Amino acid sequence: MTSPLARTETPAPRLIATDLDGTLLRDDKSVSERTVAALAAAERAGIEVFFVTGRPARWMDVVSDHVHGHGLAICANGAAVVDLHAGGTFLEVRPLERPVALEVVRTLRAAAPGTSFAVELTTGIHYEPLYPPFFLDPGATVATAEKLLFEEAPGAAAPVLKLLAQHPELDPDVFLATAREAAGDLASFTRSSPTALIEISGLGVSKASTLAHCCAERGITPQEVVAFGDMPNDIEMLSWAGRSYAMGNAHPDVITAASGRTVGNNEDGVAVIIEQLVAEATQGR
Repeated sequence: MTSPLARTETPAPRLIATDLDGTLLRDDKSVSERTVAALAAAERAGIEVFFVTGRPARWMDVVSDHVHGHGLAICANGAAVVDLHAGGTFLEVRPLERPVALEVVRTLRAAAPGTSFAVELTTGIHYEPLYPPFFLDPGATVATAEKLLFEEAPGAAAPVLKLLAQHPELDPDVFLATAREAAGDLASFTRSSPTALIEISGLGVSKASTLAHCCAERGITPQEVVAFGDMPNDIEMLSWAGRSYAMGNAHPDVITAASGRTVGNNEDGVAVIIEQLVAEATQGR
């Protein structure tokens, strides 16, 4: 199901901002031929495409072959802007300061006993012994969060992009609400996993805030942005964009936040809307 494109009520789109997992990517992490063609058609029509994801830069190989024009991506839920044409080079970093991360760890250990942590740095991820292992990152250091976050002097260690907190028993939404209530004044909390896994960024850092910054640099208004997403870490972005679409497989809160809805990721829901946008842009010439 899709919502009609209100040509008379909104300006022509200049930028498409799309999440990856559960949105642009199919469940097998592939990009369909239809979606590849739609992305290329959007750029030919003069519409920029930004990949906006919770993934770290090193996991962007799933779409790096489908980058056209600018090659920029917003990674780690807004904590980093990277150049995919340059192998994921960091152009901007909005870190979670280590003293704040340590305070979040202490607070969540008290609020939700049994929580384990991972630390995502610009150089890679490291995690605690009880944290589910990252098989894509075999070189990770395994130690307590306190040790992983230690630095000899301020600024001496690699920036922290985000802290991840996992609980083996709590309902995912309950865990997120608990964390926000306990430490929401310290950092930004969201989630993109179906499990009780929370992603923690610097206060005010989100997909939406970094996307807004990138758009402002280009003179692009929110009304000229079309956004796609499926999980709670997309909600702020979908609310900010002039037009936004929840996937058919989206979390209920995402459906509420978006201004429209498309079919699921396995049915090429992003491509369905992009094709309409390109047709609209072509007719308007």
